[in-house]
Amino acid sequence: MAAPQENGRIRFGAFDFHPQTRELRREGTPVRLQPQPAQVLALLLATPGEVVARDTLRTALWGTETVVDFDRGLNFCVAQIRQALGDSSDSPRYIKTLPKRGYQFIAPLASPPAAPSPPARPRRRLIALACAIPLLVAALFLSLRNSAPPTPRRVAIARFENQTGDPSLDRVADALTDAVIVELASAGEHRLDIIGNAAILRQPRPQRDLLAIHAALHVDYILLGSLQRNPAGLQAFIQFITLPGQNHIKVARIPADPPELPQRIVKTVLTVFPKP
Repeated sequence: MAAPQENGRIRFGAFDFHPQTRELRREGTPVRLQPQPAQVLALLLATPGEVVARDTLRTALWGTETVVDFDRGLNFCVAQIRQALGDSSDSPRYIKTLPKRGYQFIAPLASPPAAPSPPARPRRRLIALACAIPLLVAALFLSLRNSAPPTPRRVAIARFENQTGDPSLDRVADALTDAVIVELASAGEHRLDIIGNAAILRQPRPQRDLLAIHAALHVDYILLGSLQRNPAGLQAFIQFITLPGQNHIKVARIPADPPELPQRIVKTVLTVFPKP
C-alpha cells in the first residue's frame, strides 16, 4: 500500500519526510539524517506495514557489485534512523526489526487533509497575481541560490587498531570505531558525510592504501586511529589526513577515558571544520 502524501511529504507522529529530497522534519524543524539512512527510511515508508527484505535494502544502497560489510552498514543506517526518530529497537514505535528477514515501518501514517475549494476571486486580482508570480519565482530562486549550504565534506573512518599487544582490547578498538562514526555523523551536522562501513576501511595497517581508499570512496579526508599503551596508561592516537594529498592536518594523542573518549576524538576532529 502506497503511503499517503501531502505536498510530496509523508507524515507520521511528530515527523514528516519528503521521499524525493530525503528531508526529515520534526514539527517543521529539520532533523539531520545522512544520505544512506535517509534512503533506507524512504524505502520503508514506500510500503508502510510491509516487511522490506535485507537483500532489497542491500541492492538499493550498494548495488550487487560493490563489496561492503552489508550487515554492519545496514545496522548503522537503521541505528541512525532510530536515533533521529527517538525510537528504540526494544520497544519500537516506528521501525520493527524482523531478525534475518528485514525491517517494517509500523507507525500509522497521517492522511493528507482534503483540499479546500478555491474561493472566488475578482478577475482583476487574478491578473495582478499572474503578473507577480514570475517576479516572486525569480526572487525565490536568487534567495535559494545565495543561501544554499556548502557541499558536505566526505570523511572516511578507518578501523581503529589495537596496538597495545593485548588481544582483549581488540573489541574495545572496534567499539571505539563505531562510537566515533556515530558521534561524528551526529555532530558534523550538514558539514560532513561520514563513511565507516566500507570493507576497504577495515584492512590491516600494512595493507592500507590511502589512494585506493580515495579512489573507491571519493572521500576528502580519512581518520586513522589506534589504541596504544604508554607509561601514563591507555590512549588513542589519531591522524586526520587529506586525500588525495595525504597531508596530516590534525594529529593528537588523547588519554582513554571511557565513555568520553569518542566525544573527545570527535571534538578534536571538528576543530578542522569550524561552523560557518
